[in-house]
Amino acid sequence: MDSTQTPTVTLITKPGCHLCTLARDVVVRVTGELGVTFDERSLPDIVDPDPMWWEQIPVTLIDGEIHDYWRVSERRLRSELSERLGAARSA
Repeated sequence: MDSTQTPTVTLITKPGCHLCTLARDVVVRVTGELGVTFDERSLPDIVDPDPMWWEQIPVTLIDGEIHDYWRVSERRLRSELSERLGAARSA
């Protein structure tokens, strides 16, 4: 990520996944509070996904890099995004 850009969070989910619903709630809350872009993609619709994602769903990416999987930690996500936003503001 360019240090002047706002980070982007991508949540990789699959249909019928109860952990994905919980993860979505956390990601929507944190990104909404911090004004960060959020995108959700369904694993079956992704061309050539990382094979590990099928076992790790839901997967949270920040700027295309894995941040969390299985369960999304609200504290960790908020901390990482706040740090990146601070770096972007000070650049």
